[in-house]
Formats: sequence, structure tokens, C-alpha cells
Amino acid sequence: MTEEENTKAGKYQVETVEKTETPEGLPGDNWYRYVVGRGSSRIEGRKPGTLQEVTEHAQIVAETLNSRAGIGGSTYAPRKRT
Repeated sequence: MTEEENTKAGKYQVETVEKTETPEGLPGDNWYRYVVGRGSSRIEGRKPGTLQEVTEHAQIVAETLNSRAGIGGSTYAPRKRT
């Protein structure tokens, strides 16, 4: 499935994973920034590890978001009343 097809289908996907500086006050020197997105919605995270580890983590985040979206509705949205 292409990026355009994923966006049209409303699926979250990993957009970028890139090396970044260590956040202030945190240990380690091997940090990455990742972005998971769907349409105009973006979620950014930072995580230490290897490029492969952080990429796998970002993919799990995207899959989790997609599975939650499949349930129907946000936990923060008002409940539908009949």
C-alpha cells in the first residue's frame, strides 16, 4: 500500500525516524525522534536505542493507534446518546 493509499484509508504510519540530541536531563547519547501520522494528525516521540529498535517501536505505536481507531470512536469523544 502506498503512502497516499494509507492516508486515504485513514491509517497511522511511521513518517520519519531521525537521530536527535539527547533530551536535557536524560542519560544516553543514542536518541532518535520519530513521527507517526495520519492525514494532518502527527504524533512525535523520542526514544533511545538503535535506529532499528526505535523504528520498530514507532511501527508498534502506529499499529496500536490503528487498532484503537478500528474500535470506533475516541475515548475522549463525547458518548453517542440515543
